[in-house]
Amino acid sequence: MKIAVVGTGYVGLVSGACFAEVGNRVACVDIDQKKIDRLKKGDIPIYEPGLEDMVLRCHKRGDLEFTTDLSLAMENSEVVFIAVGTPMGDDGSADLSYVLGVASQIGQTMTKEVIVVDKSTVPVGTADRVHEAVQKELDKRGVAIPFQVVSNPEFLKEGNAVRDFMSPDRVVIGSDSQEALKKIHALYGSFSFNHDRVISMDVRSAEMTKYAANCMLATKISFINEIANICELVGADANKVRLGIGSDSRIGYSFIYPGAGYGGSCFPKDVNALIKTARDYGYTGRILESVEAVNRDQKKLIPAKVVKRFGEDLTGMIFAVWGLTFKPNTDDMREAPSITLIKELTSRGATVQAYDPEGREQSEGFYLKDVPRLSYYESKYDALKGAEAMILLTEWKEFRSPDFFEMGKLLKNKVIIDGRNQYDGETMKAEGWEYSFVGEPGER
Repeated sequence: MKIAVVGTGYVGLVSGACFAEVGNRVACVDIDQKKIDRLKKGDIPIYEPGLEDMVLRCHKRGDLEFTTDLSLAMENSEVVFIAVGTPMGDDGSADLSYVLGVASQIGQTMTKEVIVVDKSTVPVGTADRVHEAVQKELDKRGVAIPFQVVSNPEFLKEGNAVRDFMSPDRVVIGSDSQEALKKIHALYGSFSFNHDRVISMDVRSAEMTKYAANCMLATKISFINEIANICELVGADANKVRLGIGSDSRIGYSFIYPGAGYGGSCFPKDVNALIKTARDYGYTGRILESVEAVNRDQKKLIPAKVVKRFGEDLTGMIFAVWGLTFKPNTDDMREAPSITLIKELTSRGATVQAYDPEGREQSEGFYLKDVPRLSYYESKYDALKGAEAMILLTEWKEFRSPDFFEMGKLLKNKVIIDGRNQYDGETMKAEGWEYSFVGEPGER
């Protein structure tokens, strides 16, 4: 099938590459000429395991092309995916200007029947607005070209996006057109040989499914973090409590790991967007508001542990930070707990020595660009030299079993403040480490 994908961010580039991988002819479109030039040269602007090899392979054989010309991409395309950003506005709502802008361009350039697919995460009712935007431009042109709008939300996990797309646990398709449903269903047939993973429904239910899924996962994270905070007060160990409740099949272990709070491009934005949608319809999403409030406060927990241990004034002190990205296997720094921590420590006079396998470029170039007394290291051990403590904020695999003997020699104090609960507290303390983690038993 011939496909156009508008937007070459995480969702657009992964979707385009994976569709091309199974033999579809895909044209990825972006207004950023520099990004398109980089992609044509094989320079992938984002870090996602497996993506670079796939893009290079598909581009080499001619199944994946890159262009800034939407009209050229649509010339022979049967399906056009909208996969542009929907950043959070000041009021918490999703900014649809990019989505609707693309919809208008589609209406301005389409010359034959096409299926328009919303792949971006968008509020309920967006498909109707996309339809209106396309139709408005067709009316201006005085032409009558049939088209359908489909909702096909993505459920990709950053760091595992390629695998998620190639072997999805479900594919949600929303449309009022049986013809469109059949076409998109067929497009995804290559990804579900073992059993049909496609779930068809109406457009608004598909749009709501995406928000409900992300908000449910965010709720589990904030719930276990609140339990961990209570554990610290009553003298319980949150890691042991997690094992106790996770063994219940109704609860499970997924997303109940205590930590420094969630971040990324999805959970913070989607929780706030659904809160705003509920308000627009006269409803207060009390659970959702609490989920967001708990997460906002959770990002302050690790800085508070540092201050409790080392005092209010951190002038002249050095702290090593392992992990900048909001999760492992990505270079994404959006809403990362490290941003809150590093800004707080440096505002108190501290110097921060940071290491992350993939996050330096994003941190140094944008998110922590103007932060004073922040330096970056190419080795996790080099970042430890002379530091008062090591603070762990991202659960990269290389942090799971480090050389603790070497760490003890490099650090000024044998102190670890663990924002992802990676190590066994009893073992660490038995080996002479002062070890603090999220949900540790406090003094009653």
